[in-house]
Amino acid sequence: MSSIKISPSMLSADFSCLKGSLKKIKDAEMLHLDVMDGHFVPNITFGPCVIKSIRHLTNMTFDAHLMISEPDKYLEDFVDSGVDIITIHRESYDTIEDMKSTVKSIKELGVRSGISINPATPFEEVKEVVGSVDLLLIMTVKPGFGGQTFMKEVVPKIKEASEFIEEHGYDTEISVDGGVSPETAPMVVEAGADILVAGSAIFKGAPEENIRRLRDAVKYRF
Repeated sequence: MSSIKISPSMLSADFSCLKGSLKKIKDAEMLHLDVMDGHFVPNITFGPCVIKSIRHLTNMTFDAHLMISEPDKYLEDFVDSGVDIITIHRESYDTIEDMKSTVKSIKELGVRSGISINPATPFEEVKEVVGSVDLLLIMTVKPGFGGQTFMKEVVPKIKEASEFIEEHGYDTEISVDGGVSPETAPMVVEAGADILVAGSAIFKGAPEENIRRLRDAVKYRF
């Protein structure tokens, strides 16, 4: 059994003191960076300059989750900011071929690639490309805002993706984002998730203790 990775979402951090927030989540493996442009989703967050300003503060893996229109225009900027993974949305593209082209560009820039699907998007929409990326991010809330309620109806899709990846021997990791907490994490891990993205469940209260509680909740796969 591979260990489950914890990826706190910076969207829920204290933006008045990001350095302090990062210190409190030092036991996590990854940092989830929700980049929103106010067009692809109805919210605006931050961009490469903010990411670059905190890169030197931690050795955690940075996953830039691009919830933006036309992400191709900004790939080099995010690579320059120091991210390790660039995750793009299937819904940002009219065709799977267009998305494949962006995945290729991400790899050519020397970072890992990820693809994401919204709750309403079937796994079928990314099946033909999932084996060529490092990460599949499955949303269990509608993207745009933190603190939303976990959508249980998405769990079968996680299981479908996990079984497909295992059947074909791919190394693609499954990340799950949206309403993940000690209460919902066990069903997500049971379905096949490798990475748990959590925002308010980690940053609300004591982050160190919340990370421990999340780990304890998924200590063993079922």
